[in-house]
Amino acid sequence: MYTSFGPHAAGVDCPFPEAAALAAETGFDAIQVDLGYLRENDPDDYRAVLDDHDLRPGSANLPVDVTADAESYEADLEALDGIAEDAAAVDCTRMSTYIMSFSDERPFEENVAFHRDRLGPVAAVLADHDIDLGLEFLGPETLRAGHEYDFVSTAEGMLDLCSAVGDNAGLLLDSWHWHTAGGSVDALEALEAGDIVDVHVNDAPEGLALDEYVDDERAMPGETGVIEIERFLSHLDDVGYDGPVMAEPFSDELEAMADGDAARETARSLEVVFERAGV
Repeated sequence: MYTSFGPHAAGVDCPFPEAAALAAETGFDAIQVDLGYLRENDPDDYRAVLDDHDLRPGSANLPVDVTADAESYEADLEALDGIAEDAAAVDCTRMSTYIMSFSDERPFEENVAFHRDRLGPVAAVLADHDIDLGLEFLGPETLRAGHEYDFVSTAEGMLDLCSAVGDNAGLLLDSWHWHTAGGSVDALEALEAGDIVDVHVNDAPEGLALDEYVDDERAMPGETGVIEIERFLSHLDDVGYDGPVMAEPFSDELEAMADGDAARETARSLEVVFERAGV
């Protein structure tokens, strides 16, 4: 596995070439694929930026709004083939999205069928370009509070949905959501490399019960030690996960930093947790 710089996740807002320069300068192995920049530029030009900075592509955010109205969804799906072709041309092999853990419209089984029917065609298009689809479960109980119906919020549940979607679907596994879903060691150790498409890491505030965590109140990887990040990363290494690992702390402190400082702090946090995990 390798470190990947997610500029927006680190509070960095600059054009892709500048972000790539920052990623290389601060020691990242990869940078998240910027589909907006790729749409506006030839894949060869995009690849040249990566090569100039000795970076590999990380994952990309799936450019399909799976829960949109039918017309918008169909438009996104129609555009996906060309986007995936360009992404594959720069060696992007992973696209990921999150799945909301609740619905105010559809009971659980109906929502499973809805997501299967929406995500299946997406996975099929990506498979044509040898791209895997990562699906992220959202763990915090506070996300589901006040909504009519619960939906998938664990790794086990998301793997069931992945099986219904396609052979190239797997988890976007986030240490925050693993922890807030209960942080079960058994659930983690049941995962194999083929189950996991993409990985995010972060830490959690101290002194909170599981039912008190709020999704956008996190900490830098390794900052508090609340999340057992060493066990998390060690298991991924043990099973042979070979994809990107990106920090996603939603940190106000990072947002307030200059871009270079934010990139350096993010790289440092990943270096620390990788070292602690022995990977």
